[in-house]
Amino acid sequence: MKRGKRRVAPQSYRHRSYRTMVGDDGLVSCRIQVRDTDLLVLADRDVSILARELTLQYRLQVEAYIQRYPHFLTSLRPLPEDSLAPAVVRAMLAAGAAAGVGPMAAVAGAIAEHVGAGLRMAGCDEVVVENGGDIFLHRYCDCTVAIFAGESPLSLRLGLHLPAGTMPLAVCTSSGTVGHSLSFGRADSVTVVAGSAALADAVATRLGNEIGRGKEADGGIAHALEIGRRISGVRGVVVICGEQMGAVGEVELIGIS
Repeated sequence: MKRGKRRVAPQSYRHRSYRTMVGDDGLVSCRIQVRDTDLLVLADRDVSILARELTLQYRLQVEAYIQRYPHFLTSLRPLPEDSLAPAVVRAMLAAGAAAGVGPMAAVAGAIAEHVGAGLRMAGCDEVVVENGGDIFLHRYCDCTVAIFAGESPLSLRLGLHLPAGTMPLAVCTSSGTVGHSLSFGRADSVTVVAGSAALADAVATRLGNEIGRGKEADGGIAHALEIGRRISGVRGVVVICGEQMGAVGEVELIGIS
């Protein structure tokens, strides 16, 4: 649903083969596909029917809002609050305003978060929802999230250690070299940790846009990290650009073999 230019993505992204690395730890997994929304859902029971219903519900709400307000789809700048909009749309508007980007920059994270929250309200104790690199997690054990960074030699060799006591939590990744979403930068990955998946998604897009714009890679990374550090609600940021990397905030990086 995100608008943007076409880029050639690695096979592992196009076919979601990175999902084969996911350890279920006893959770039941299902894949939910509704047009260009493609979710991997893990929960403590089979939730395939409910997860699909929730995905359709939130997609339809976003699509209906776009039909009424077409600029919601196309705007690259924040839009005003709308107290009458559905909750998923309000989350996207708020995230876009906080990050300084258009609301559609938050769509994947917002849908992942609302599907995950809906499953929790239905009685699931543990839930993980991944939507094209944007992840909502609520678990009672520590987790590790690997960072996929396209063709960077650091891709899938670094991960974030997430203590159980920090959840629910969101980990969202944006890229200027991987995927179909619009980015004006050249980072292989910008990963943002926050309490809100909509916010993490929007901020990852914003920071990815900052890496490029005539800056050398190391200077661009430092610039993006400084912006991310100042955005309220962001807990941590990791940026990978080629062989260079930077991090700020509450992030614990670990090596992945």
